[in-house]
Amino acid sequence: MINAEVTLEIPFHDVDVMRVVWHGHYAKYLEIARCALLDKIDYNCPQMEESGYAWPVIDMRIRYAQPLRFQQKITVEATLVEWENRLKINYLITDAATGQRLTKGYTVQVAVDADSGEMLFACPPVLLQKLGLEA
Repeated sequence: MINAEVTLEIPFHDVDVMRVVWHGHYAKYLEIARCALLDKIDYNCPQMEESGYAWPVIDMRIRYAQPLRFQQKITVEATLVEWENRLKINYLITDAATGQRLTKGYTVQVAVDADSGEMLFACPPVLLQKLGLEA
């Protein structure tokens, strides 16, 4: 399994009056970890575009177990768990100091041909090449 971790500090502009992160910002934290993961295989957004495919997120789930708070340092881990017919990435957000699990979730992305706009039912060979698998 390919994974990547990023450590972030919760900024003031992401929290509400109770200094708890607004739920919509969690997607941003997952995206930062997702980009770090895709950088590891040299297939982030610019490389996707160059290969002729877009990879829109079609499903996202987040389980908020514990709140994230202002100035808290968190670790966001992204793990690629499926790649044959879609990209499924699992996420785990933990407290950077204690390792306590705070949030988990996943995203699902599909390949779309940039020229025709048609969704592919299997991942294109370029992804398999980036993963070091036979195309």
